[in-house]
Amino acid sequence: MERLKKIIADYGRWSVLSIYIDRIEAHKSSDFSHAIENAKDLLETIAREICTLKNTPISPTASLNNILKNAFFAIGYPRSDMVSQISSALATIGQQIGDLRNSIGATSHGKSLEELRERNNRVDDLTRAFLVDSTVIVASFLIKTFENENPSFTPEAGEPELQYLENEAFNDFWDDLYGEFEMGAYSFPASEILFNVDLKAYATELKDYSEGDEWKE
Repeated sequence: MERLKKIIADYGRWSVLSIYIDRIEAHKSSDFSHAIENAKDLLETIAREICTLKNTPISPTASLNNILKNAFFAIGYPRSDMVSQISSALATIGQQIGDLRNSIGATSHGKSLEELRERNNRVDDLTRAFLVDSTVIVASFLIKTFENENPSFTPEAGEPELQYLENEAFNDFWDDLYGEFEMGAYSFPASEILFNVDLKAYATELKDYSEGDEWKE
């Protein structure tokens, strides 16, 4: 999973996916049904997010295969025979992971206690490794392709997407100047409000702070 972890670290918008990765790693040996459930959810979350960001409507009841296919097209791939075959092959892997989740999952209907105890034995170690690696490949491909086609930039062309927590010195400086804003029971620091409300203004002020020695005295 290290490849996928690095990709997620490179693109901050996907950081929440670490929840699924942690669960897969924690249960791939002890409870593979739980690991494969999170693998399926990981792929579906990525595909749905891509479709949402690209304004591609997806039915709440759509199959994983359908969601993944639409994610490829939402990224910008033409509906050519070659692209359709590739996306279909990758989507089929994702769908099979979902189907396996349903067949060995502890929540599947009609299973006896013995079947629940033996569900992990239905998948050998080689198959487990293949399924986890397949998940990493499909997830990494979707994220990298989407980000390559839809890069996030600050107002300065070519600069990577800003990360709020990476600019602690500036945030503290801005908060010292303007304090916190209270709204009923809620309170937010000025730097966080600026970051989330007007990223362009935040980037401009950050740049001025970084380049102005008078701020640092």
